[in-house]
Amino acid sequence: MNPSLPWLSLWRPSFFYYSIILCFCLTKNIETNAQEKKPGFVRRYIHSLINDTSDISKPQFLAYPTLAYSKETSWEIGLSSLFVFYANRDTNNRLSEVSGFTFYTFEKQYGTVFDHALYTHQTKWAALGRIRFQNFPLKYFGIGNDTKPEPLATVSANLFSVKERILRKVKSNLFVGLEADFQNLGSVKFTKHGSAGIVLPEGSGGSANLGFGIGVIYDQRHNPLNVRKGIFSELAFLRYDDAWGSDYSFSNILLDNRIYIPVNKRDVLATQVLVQFGNGNIPFNMLSLMGGDNIMRGYYQGRYRDKNQVAGQVEYRMLPLPLGFTKRIGATVFGGAGSVFNSFSNLSADQFVFSGGAGLRFLLFPKKDIYGRFDLAFTKEGTGIYMLIGEAF
Repeated sequence: MNPSLPWLSLWRPSFFYYSIILCFCLTKNIETNAQEKKPGFVRRYIHSLINDTSDISKPQFLAYPTLAYSKETSWEIGLSSLFVFYANRDTNNRLSEVSGFTFYTFEKQYGTVFDHALYTHQTKWAALGRIRFQNFPLKYFGIGNDTKPEPLATVSANLFSVKERILRKVKSNLFVGLEADFQNLGSVKFTKHGSAGIVLPEGSGGSANLGFGIGVIYDQRHNPLNVRKGIFSELAFLRYDDAWGSDYSFSNILLDNRIYIPVNKRDVLATQVLVQFGNGNIPFNMLSLMGGDNIMRGYYQGRYRDKNQVAGQVEYRMLPLPLGFTKRIGATVFGGAGSVFNSFSNLSADQFVFSGGAGLRFLLFPKKDIYGRFDLAFTKEGTGIYMLIGEAF
């Protein structure tokens, strides 16, 4: 799923697919243990996932444990899940998906995030959104494009947010509808790094903001988790205002354009240009945040933040690789460039930063063409590691 929004993926740079390793081990054991006539539930479950024995139209569910370590959290344990299905079990419909991630760290931090992209029969309606609650630290580097690579402070806070888009198809692949976004940041504490003082940003005491708006989407994608061809374009406007209870009054405009070009039966060239504009008195946690697991991989999400953002990326996907002995391993190479800025007068070519890298793919659901991804991204400030289900965009 697309949402390129908040903090979650940043916090698990050492995230491992232990479940995939477990899948291989258990499946091998099932195949070699001929005397066992009736494998247990766990083995049968793993076997069905690895071999994708289900009907292509049948809903499919995957759950797996996660383990990670970072200096902000110490050890982290979690549970990830993915549910995919076609409305009315009709494979001519778009693939719907619901994903979730719940975690707990040895520092007593925790959170839950649910993403969804739901499509009705014949794709007449679409519901796209995210619900999340997190109690987690956030590195704060300051605002603007000329901030230093060392964080100024660590921000501890409770975050609860709900973002939803309800869209109606008005023409083939064209959807129009309403959007709503609520974000509540509370119990905020800035712990500065070093002896130098910092200027606390707008919203440093916490805030609750509610926005309403309109969205227009042109979407040719059949499988948003792994797009083989087509165009996706979104234009969204959201207004947050004290007239309906927001602590701050401001506006946001989002423009997201993606093109997927099939090179041959396996390979795909994917491109994305993302533009975000903000106007008004915007709290620090709702500025445009650059970085994360979707775009500008390799940068900590929020490493750069400001009212406006322009970013783009190109990715060449080989799904799968022509290895001969397996059709379940793929690979990608990607690169991106982006900048944040307060006003257009501050936008210049020398303000852009760059990222690039490569990744491996493992085909989890062959019949639904869904891959797990492992990406290694490089920037001038270091590397980033991402392990998730579905492509970055």
